[in-house]
Amino acid sequence: MTTTDAPVPQIAILAGGCFWGVEEILRAVPGILETDVGYTGGWLENPTYHDTHDSKSGHAEAIRITFDPAVLTYETLLEQWFFKLHDPTTLNRQGNDIGTQYRSAIFYVSPEQQATAIAVKARVEASGKWKKPITTEITAATTWYSAEKYHQDYLQKNVGGYSCHFLRD
Repeated sequence: MTTTDAPVPQIAILAGGCFWGVEEILRAVPGILETDVGYTGGWLENPTYHDTHDSKSGHAEAIRITFDPAVLTYETLLEQWFFKLHDPTTLNRQGNDIGTQYRSAIFYVSPEQQATAIAVKARVEASGKWKKPITTEITAATTWYSAEKYHQDYLQKNVGGYSCHFLRD
């Protein structure tokens, strides 16, 4: 019998505005194994897309990412991708999308992720790249609710659909 020391896939939960655009950028990142768009961080059980709008449920549109830490570290995911694919200085807003459902948030699933998120956010803030303070919240992950099927892989199914996301330098 042989054993491998291959790292076990990990989960990251991030919110950076409309989940369609976040998913579309991250799906192509080496080391990301799976994406699932959904809702988290609110008070309403079993929310729908309609429930999240106008800040009715407290949930953020978010993406749950399964990744291979041997290929992509959590630190790299945050610093080189998450903080570059949205504007973390606009409170409850990305582009024309406004409301608490579009907030910038890192929902950590372990104490190690919490410490990494705090350190990365501090480095990004200290870098001077952003001229305004970073508003990204760092909070413990709560119940995850997958979005309706038509939201999964939305921009793959609707080529040319709306997205306010792009990678910044």
